[in-house]
Amino acid sequence: MPRDLLIGNGSLVVAFDSKYRLADIYFPHVGQENHSGSPFRFGVWVDGKLSWVESDGWQRTLTYLRETLVTDVDCQNDDVGIRLRCYDVVDADANIYLRKIVVRNLRSEARDVKLFFHHDLNLYGSASSDTAMFDPESRSVIHYKAKRYFLMNVATEDAHGVDEYACGRSGIGDSEGTWRDAEDGKLSMNAIQQGAVDSTISVSLSLEPNGSATAFYWICAGVRYGDVRELDTKIIDENPSRILARTASLWYTWVNKSGEDFRDLPEEIIELYRRSILTIRAHCDRDGGIVAACDSDIEWGHNDHYSYVWPRDAAFVSDAVDRAGFPTIARQFLTYANDTISNSGYFLHKYTPDGSLAPSWNPWFRNGQKQLPIQEDETALVIWLLARHYDRNRDLDFVRAVYKRLVLQPAEFMIAFRDPKTGLPLPSFDIWEERQGVFTFTCAAVCAALHAAGDLANLFNEQDRRERYLSVAAELRDAMVRHLWIEDEGRFARGLVVQDGKLQLDRTIDASSFATFYLGVFAAESAMVEGTMRAIRDKLWIQTEVGGVARYENDSYQRLADVGSNVSGNPWLICTLWLAEHAIARATSVAELQSALDLLRWVRSKARPSLMLPEQIHPFTGAPLSVAPFTWSHAQVVSVVRGYLETVRVLRHAGMEEKTAEKPVDKPKSFT
Repeated sequence: MPRDLLIGNGSLVVAFDSKYRLADIYFPHVGQENHSGSPFRFGVWVDGKLSWVESDGWQRTLTYLRETLVTDVDCQNDDVGIRLRCYDVVDADANIYLRKIVVRNLRSEARDVKLFFHHDLNLYGSASSDTAMFDPESRSVIHYKAKRYFLMNVATEDAHGVDEYACGRSGIGDSEGTWRDAEDGKLSMNAIQQGAVDSTISVSLSLEPNGSATAFYWICAGVRYGDVRELDTKIIDENPSRILARTASLWYTWVNKSGEDFRDLPEEIIELYRRSILTIRAHCDRDGGIVAACDSDIEWGHNDHYSYVWPRDAAFVSDAVDRAGFPTIARQFLTYANDTISNSGYFLHKYTPDGSLAPSWNPWFRNGQKQLPIQEDETALVIWLLARHYDRNRDLDFVRAVYKRLVLQPAEFMIAFRDPKTGLPLPSFDIWEERQGVFTFTCAAVCAALHAAGDLANLFNEQDRRERYLSVAAELRDAMVRHLWIEDEGRFARGLVVQDGKLQLDRTIDASSFATFYLGVFAAESAMVEGTMRAIRDKLWIQTEVGGVARYENDSYQRLADVGSNVSGNPWLICTLWLAEHAIARATSVAELQSALDLLRWVRSKARPSLMLPEQIHPFTGAPLSVAPFTWSHAQVVSVVRGYLETVRVLRHAGMEEKTAEKPVDKPKSFT
């Protein structure tokens, strides 16, 4: 189930599923330590009955307040005659999650209402050794274990503090949880429980006929009791409504800080663009790591989650927001990268947000021999990012600080990590983490990185290094043409894959070959790139009403059975937008940019109502598959919008408004 809403501040992240259940709560890092055991329930007791908001009788609309990281959720149940308007926020400056609930009575008689809030916390991701307790000092319920404390409290406009509570066992024997205790409208008032525990609290409101009342609910996160008590006091002293308004104003100002003129974009794309920047920001950890996703549901079928830092993904994400005018994100990631890269000059598979090595399935030993379990493109793209970041921001002192570990050592590693016979890199794992070999995407990334290293060396007048880096990059480019170009098909191959200890040409059409132009190795309008991108358009565009581009031919990841020969795989949003990147890169008139705009609209049509974008979608229904939101999908939107705006302005300045007859635009058959 996708996460329709996600809010955070770089330390505390809260995510909601489509039923408006709090499904994930991460602290003290983005994506690291998910303390949610199961989704938290939220219910309404009225007229002698309890109705959980997740149940079918409720109509739910989950969106955000425009251009903020504050939710705007509408829940209505005509059978019980109640409408809820909820606003959720994580304080930008403190580890506080806060909800404002406006309860409206849809009946013409006065009524008393109770709101119930259930918490199933597994601290440190484990259900054992937790304690849930009522704290009489703060009149709140606190869950704690070791150095993790979560305090839950409520308030009305007139008073604060929990009057009714239950602390109990969860998932032990016949104990389903304290949410069952709420179903008679009264909680047990059990003040403490240890082991596998949960808790439920309530707040009472009186509603006038057709009237409304407001309640507040919050969770404070800390590493000791004093931390959460201090945060609880802060909320009461400042006033919950002011915290919400202050945080909404901050995010609105932040995302609009550039004051840029967007008149060349449709309103729906501007809205998606800004939502994408905010969503990316919510996935950025305070220590610089950028996680791929914070949707834990993928664990059920994937045996792990996406809440890790892949240097490749993070480099593309950082570059996109850097282009959008948010250089701090890129700089913080580059600092994180400087701290995590190995002393030998390469990145391993992926990392946790705190900089530790993450789980991996790439082996160190295979077929009786040692091997380096890397995806070399991940190392290369960080150097590429650094050079582009410098070009935009001109922070020479920062480049100096990371020059040894992020430029010199990786560049020397990549030069040494080559096959002397072919001139290509030695085998490593591909962008999709599925096969080992020498791939067009990887080669393009390494070539771009060595060019970037040469440019950075030039800053310090290291001409010998510069010439060496550029010379090897030129040799690699020539080797790509010799070994990866398929002359009879007029396109680049996916690469050379390792089979029985030997490299064999893999002719599979793979969307990642877009890197040949995107990373600047070959011109976008060159015959080699045109042939490669034409093959991607023709063979990987999904021939259903949904449309979109698959990763490669016969992609099996998350694939449905018996989908038919017209479906190469599931449509991926990033792969679809790579067609837009090519349209932008080759455009010689404003009119030729129309296909890029059409593809942005296609992506917008596949977003959740909250504008959260998935990794991939169902080829027949368009429903989200895998994780949502997927940070790279949002970054690719930002990248395409930046490219579109930059190119429009350049072409208009050059007087190229009209479409040229000599260069027709290749478009997929459908943008449905």
